[in-house]
Amino acid sequence: MHIFTTKYSQYIALSVLIATGFACKKETATDTKSTNTPQNMPVAIEGVVVKPSALTEKIEVTGTLIPYEETVLMPEVAGRIVQLNLPEGQQVSKGTVLVKLFDGDLQAQLKKLEVQLQIAEATEKRQQELIKVNGISQQEYDLSVLQISNIKADIELIKVQIAKTEIKAPYNGKIGLKKVSVGAYITPTTSIATIRDDATLKLNFSVPEKYSPMMKAGKKVLFTTAESTDTLEATVIATEENIEATTRNLNVRAVVNTKSSSVVSGAFAKITVVLGEKKNALLVPTQAIIPQARDKKVIIARGGKASFVTVKIGVRQSANVEITEGIQAGDTVVTTGVLFLKPDAPVKFTKVQ
Repeated sequence: MHIFTTKYSQYIALSVLIATGFACKKETATDTKSTNTPQNMPVAIEGVVVKPSALTEKIEVTGTLIPYEETVLMPEVAGRIVQLNLPEGQQVSKGTVLVKLFDGDLQAQLKKLEVQLQIAEATEKRQQELIKVNGISQQEYDLSVLQISNIKADIELIKVQIAKTEIKAPYNGKIGLKKVSVGAYITPTTSIATIRDDATLKLNFSVPEKYSPMMKAGKKVLFTTAESTDTLEATVIATEENIEATTRNLNVRAVVNTKSSSVVSGAFAKITVVLGEKKNALLVPTQAIIPQARDKKVIIARGGKASFVTVKIGVRQSANVEITEGIQAGDTVVTTGVLFLKPDAPVKFTKVQ
């Protein structure tokens, strides 16, 4: 019994010793592995070598096409329509009588004054002969001349009132939809129709405040519409010369140089304004920019290590961003894996463009 107990104790001691050896070997392997963690090894990333390239600085805004001229036709005086010449959707010439109001009473007054003028002129001629022989006084003759002048003035006034009963086309244009009919009684607040000169179109749009100094008369802009796939051109003719306080934008107006039959007034336009061109701009991919609370950074590989550099950006494009300060031509900028890098971390590029 004693011999069995002694042998059993030896077996237990041997098992403990073997287990302890395996544990030490596992711990040594773990320590060896921990010294080769990914944090201490170069991170496989991609980069791009910064090279000077041509850059077209432009902005895209929206706008609206409007007629070159547009007028809502309204009468100056109240009256009944006796003649209507509003060809809807048709072109009319400047000076064409579009609406005629009743003016019978004014015509009667005009004839009455014309008769009075004839009598007054005949009286003046007789008195002119009498004054030569001292048949009347100078005062009587002057009163007859004054009466002629008064009647002529009244005739001119009546003619002006008669002219107000006619509504004429102010310029060559196209008539829209008429809103009245013959026999209707209208007042100075009545809208009759709209005339538009759409032989040439204008383009209204606005640009942010910082681009306002570049919006000068004569500047060319390009635009497209939903109705036309063609790229059309317009020339800036004027600006509001005042920044809107609510939007901080400058209102701009341009005249369309190329006319397309598919482009109509009131249409929505997508406008491209070319602000300038740079021949030696430094561009980096958008994903290389690391936004910070107060600034922006990029990672540059210097001596095989990651160097975080603060930069200033300029023009933004869909895929690239212009860097105006912080880097120079020839620098290699990290484009992928920027979230896994820390300052002075080893850098190993798998692809450099």
